[in-house]
Amino acid sequence: MHLAYPAVLAALLFCTGLYGVLARRNAILVLMSVELMLNAVNLNLVAFDVWLSKAARDTLHSGQALTLFTIAIAAAEIGIGLAIVLAVYRNRGTSDIDKLRDTAEGHGPDDPDSDGPDRDAPDSDNPDAPAAEKAEATA
Repeated sequence: MHLAYPAVLAALLFCTGLYGVLARRNAILVLMSVELMLNAVNLNLVAFDVWLSKAARDTLHSGQALTLFTIAIAAAEIGIGLAIVLAVYRNRGTSDIDKLRDTAEGHGPDDPDSDGPDRDAPDSDNPDAPAAEKAEATA
């Protein structure tokens, strides 16, 4: 088998995973996309190891050993990542990444005590802004 076939397949898998990381909003789908990217790297490691071992008969198969190490790291990453996503889902009620950008306590958009970034600066376009804030606070 030519080296080009697994290399092209790995490139397609990596591009699919990269698209998933950049375009998805759900944290679980982002983790799955990272797994696709790691599997593409594993496929390249094994393919190049087999290709290089044909040239030299006495090899250590370091590509396959590194692939096993990568699989172990990926399993730990998925376990910890899913635990974090489940904990965030229990606390926030969503796993949407856009809604989780402000995860610091007391600075979230759903927190009634937070002032937000635009409340600190005075509004120069509206001279009645402090009066509107007082009316809103008493309502």
